[in-house]
Amino acid sequence: MFSKILIANRGEIAVRIARACRECGIATVAVYSDADRDSLHVRFADEAHHIGAAPSSESYLRMDRILDVARETEAEAIHPGYGFLAENAAFARACEEQGVIFIGPPSEAVALMGDKSRARETARNAGVAIVPGTEASLKDKEALSEAKTIGFPLLVKATAGGGGKGMRIVNSMDSLPSALAQARSEAESSFGDPSVYLERYVERPRHIEFQILADRDGNVVHLLERECSVQRRHQKLIEEAPSPFLDETLRKRMGEAAVAIARQAGYQNAGTVEFLVDSEHNFYFLEMNARLQVEHPVTELITGLDLVKLQIAVSAGQKLPFRQEDIRPRGWAMEFRITAEDPFQNFLPSAGRIMYLREAGGPGVRNDSGVSHGGEVTPHYDPLIAKLVVYGESREQVLVRALRAVREYRVEGIATTLPFFDRLLQVKEFLAGDVDVGFVDRNWMSEIAGRNVPERTTLFPAALAAAAVAALQTTPKPQPKTQAQKPSAWKQAGKQDQLLTRL
Repeated sequence: MFSKILIANRGEIAVRIARACRECGIATVAVYSDADRDSLHVRFADEAHHIGAAPSSESYLRMDRILDVARETEAEAIHPGYGFLAENAAFARACEEQGVIFIGPPSEAVALMGDKSRARETARNAGVAIVPGTEASLKDKEALSEAKTIGFPLLVKATAGGGGKGMRIVNSMDSLPSALAQARSEAESSFGDPSVYLERYVERPRHIEFQILADRDGNVVHLLERECSVQRRHQKLIEEAPSPFLDETLRKRMGEAAVAIARQAGYQNAGTVEFLVDSEHNFYFLEMNARLQVEHPVTELITGLDLVKLQIAVSAGQKLPFRQEDIRPRGWAMEFRITAEDPFQNFLPSAGRIMYLREAGGPGVRNDSGVSHGGEVTPHYDPLIAKLVVYGESREQVLVRALRAVREYRVEGIATTLPFFDRLLQVKEFLAGDVDVGFVDRNWMSEIAGRNVPERTTLFPAALAAAAVAALQTTPKPQPKTQAQKPSAWKQAGKQDQLLTRL
C-alpha cells in the first residue's frame, strides 16, 4: 500500500479522498491555487503546496506543476478525483512515464473511452446497442449529409469530454449549421478539441448508469446502477440508487453489458458505463466515464463499499475482494448536488462569501462538502459546493428524510439549489419516480424560473410526510392529456402542500 498520495483536485472530492487516505494510514498532499489558499481541502491534507493562479489553466490543469510537487514530496501516487485532469490521457501517460501511480485506468483506456466515437465502436464490438449516429469526427459538409440519414431531432455532441459541454439538440436542417458552430466552439474551450459527431435524439429517455470496478488481474464487476434522469441541460442534479425504473431482468442485462464494455476496453480501476433507456425498456450505450463519479456516494451507501479505498487498493495491485454474486443492494440512497447557482434566475452562478452555514444531519444523512462557514465560492471553478446524500431502508423513507434534510440545510450569502430541491420533493411525478432527462427543462425552466417562491420554515412531521408520499404513490394515474392541456408538474406541487396540510 502507498505511504503518500497527492490529491490533484480541490473542493469536496479532495476532502473525500483525504478522508479515505487518513483511514488507510496514508499521508496526503494537497495542491491549491491562489483562490484556494484557505479552502477546506487545504486544511484537511497533511501538507499543501501552491501550484498557480486562480484560473484552472494556470493551476489545476498544469500537469508539469502537479508532477513537480509529486516528486518534491515523494508522493507515490496521484488521485485525480473527477474533472480537471481525471480523464486526461496525456496526464495519465505522464504519470506512468515518471513512475508515479495514476489512481485510475491505464492511459490507453482513458484515451479509448474518452473519445466518444471510439467508445461507441468499443460498445458495438462488445455486442451492446448504441444510439444510431455517425462514428467519427465530422466536417460540416459531412454532418449536413449524415443528418438527412439519421433524421431529426438529433444531437450534435463533442467527441471529447462530457457533462453536457459541446452538446446541442437540433430539430431541423436549418438550425444544424449554427448548432455545429456552437458545439465546436464550446468543445474547443472546454476540452481543447472541436471535434463533434451526430447522434439520434432519443425522445424522453431515462439516464441510467452502472458503476464498474476492475483490477489488474482481469476481474471486472459492476456495483449496480444509479438513476441520473433529473438533469438540467444535461447536467445531473439528483442521483439515486437503485433506479425505480429497472426490474431484475433489465438490471441483469444492463449490468452484464456494462461489464462487457469494460472488458472490451481493457479497463482497470473505477469507471461508469452510462446508458439511455427508452419507455419500452430498450437501452443504448451513451458513454463511459473513466474516473470516479460525483455521485459515487449513493453506490457506497447501498453496497457498503468504499469506492475511493477500493480505487487505491486496485492501483496498488490488490485483487478485488469480492465477486459479482457478492454484490447485493441494501436500502435506497439519493444524492442532491448543492451548487452555487440561483434556480430562480435560470441557474446563474452565484459567487460570494458564505455568511452562514448549517449542514443537515440526523439519521441517514451524509454530507460531502468542500466549503465551510466564512469560506468564499469563487467564479473560477465548477459551482458544486457540497453533496447532500440521504439513505434509508426504502425509497419512501429516503423521500421523507430528504425533505427534512433539504429544509434543515442552510446556506446564506450565496444562492444555491436548495430551494429547487425543496420544490422538487413536492412534485408528484418525482415522488413516483416518473421522470426523464428532459423533465426539469420542460417544467421548472418554463414555469418557475424567475419567480420568487416564499421560503417556508415549518417542517412537516415525518409521519405526515410519509403518509403523503404513500398517498401520492397509490393514487391511480389519470388518463393522458394533450401537451396543451397537461398542467405543469411544478404547479401540481401546490396540491401536495394541501394534502400535507389536511393530513
